[in-house]
Amino acid sequence: MNVDMTTTIPTGANQASQQTSKTAVDYQSFLKLLIAEMKNQDPTKPMDSTQYVAQLATFSQVEQSVQTNTKLDQIMSSSALSQADALIGRSITSADGKTTGTVASVRLASSGLIAVLQNGTEVAVGPGVSIKAAS
Repeated sequence: MNVDMTTTIPTGANQASQQTSKTAVDYQSFLKLLIAEMKNQDPTKPMDSTQYVAQLATFSQVEQSVQTNTKLDQIMSSSALSQADALIGRSITSADGKTTGTVASVRLASSGLIAVLQNGTEVAVGPGVSIKAAS
């Protein structure tokens, strides 16, 4: 396919998946900016090749950063699940001290770990929460 200044990008070709994170939005914005810059450059003064290579290197760095962040999110989720296993069967007290009980199960939410007590009450595991060996 021959790509020139009159070639248009098909609608939806540069759309992110349905679960778009803030990083993905920044990545898409960078791509749009680069395409707009190349599309609207002055034909009498084309972009210097060193500038183009520098922008391609920046593009590569942005892509690698997005991939690194994705892997770090996966590692943090895995770590949270490992910690969740250690909570089952222990006694937990909420940060405000109003809810106490034995942890029956733990689930991972976007906000963090949530301990489900034997009576069905849910306690968000975070700062101020007290966890002890069940008595």
